[in-house]
Formats: sequence, structure tokens, C-alpha cells
Amino acid sequence: QVHLVESGGGLVQAGGSLRLSCAASERTFSLYKMGWFRQAPGKEREFVAGILWSGDGTDYGEFVKGRSTITRDNAKNTVYLQMNSLKYEDTAVYYCAARSSYSSPYRYWGQGTQVTVSS
Repeated sequence: QVHLVESGGGLVQAGGSLRLSCAASERTFSLYKMGWFRQAPGKEREFVAGILWSGDGTDYGEFVKGRSTITRDNAKNTVYLQMNSLKYEDTAVYYCAARSSYSSPYRYWGQGTQVTVSS
């Protein structure tokens, strides 16, 4: 079982920055990819960014390209999401998730961290 704990959310003014962190439990050797998702009130959950646990592969949702960077620290079993130039519409609960293989869905989820951007 993989446990994920997010942190780093909060209230920020439009144009500001936040860095979210996702700490994974010890069994990260079994993971294939980590991802960040978000869900705003009344909206579907959407993909924000993803990173392979080994190698250099990353991908991003269109709405964050150029504004966000996903990175990982294998030694700390932690994935980060640096978000810059935040917009009011980035307000959402942000979730960290993990999948164990290319063919499997995101099976493990954190509890979420609230990001609120004031206009």
C-alpha cells in the first residue's frame, strides 16, 4: 500500500506562486508514475501534471503549460509541483496520485490540499 501526503497549499494572490509537495511512503520502488490532479467546486477532476518515477518523462495539462513544473526527489520519495503566475481559475483542491505501471490507472491518492487564488 502506498500512502501519499500533500502539503503546500494555501491562499495566494493572482500572479503569485506556490509549491506543492507530495510525500510517498517507502514502497516507491513499485511506482511507475506520479501525478497531480485538481478539482474545483462543481467541476470534474482534471490532470495537472505527471512525472515518471525513473527517467525524465513529464507531461502537463494544457492550462498549466509554461506556468508549472513538476519535479521529484527520489531520495526523499517526494514529488513537487511548482506553480507560478497563478490565476483565480487555478483555485481547487489539488491531489497527488500514483500508478504502479503503464497499463494501470492512478490507484493511490492523497487527501488533497486546498489552493485558493484571490483575484
